[in-house]
Amino acid sequence: METRTALVTGAAQGLGREFAVALAGHGCRVAGLDLVAQPETAEKVPGYVELIGDVTDEGQIQGALERVIEEFGTLHILVNNAGVYPSCPFEEITPEEWRRIMRVNLEAPFLLTRAVLPYLKAAGWGRVVNIVSAAVLTAPPTMVPYVASKMGLIGFTRSLAAALGPYGITVNAIAPSMVRTATAERTVGADGGFEHVRDGQVVPRTQEPSDLISTLLYVVDEGSGFLTGQTLNVSGGSAFL
Repeated sequence: METRTALVTGAAQGLGREFAVALAGHGCRVAGLDLVAQPETAEKVPGYVELIGDVTDEGQIQGALERVIEEFGTLHILVNNAGVYPSCPFEEITPEEWRRIMRVNLEAPFLLTRAVLPYLKAAGWGRVVNIVSAAVLTAPPTMVPYVASKMGLIGFTRSLAAALGPYGITVNAIAPSMVRTATAERTVGADGGFEHVRDGQVVPRTQEPSDLISTLLYVVDEGSGFLTGQTLNVSGGSAFL
């Protein structure tokens, strides 16, 4: 079986780092793209290819992808994990902030998927995984642009799955709850945020990055070729589909 190659965005910390490490443990060669250096990820992933760039910039995406192909020769898996999740009252959201959230959370997965698609098609096998959020189901009132962007990404997932199925490429989304990461602890999880989310779950604890690893490995697995266009809700029972 051919060794699979994966590209993970937002790989410097949090979920992205955990995903990169898990994919490497699953036997994949891994590259990570982030705005900053990723020394902690590189320490944990043998042969890791560190890419520094902006996921909303087409030129930087292309440069990063050229490096991946130069190092690995091909690409099979894309994990669109990079995202932003500011929380504020709707009336305080500026058009500029709305556009920023949409660029990072919705446009960037489009740009990245479009850029990697020729390589996935050439390989005759591919997995695109979009990280969305259970917030699309619980609809927190202070995260309107975030929820809108992630709901858009779910629509992107479904329609793209229909388009790419004939090429042996699956497209799925994973919807976590509020995950305990360093960024979340500074922002949405602070001042009782984690407790508020936890109170709405039937599993009474805060979600950790490790809670999502088995789901990621499931959707990228060789045996998951009949699973596509789905959103897997991994949120401790905060909502039921």
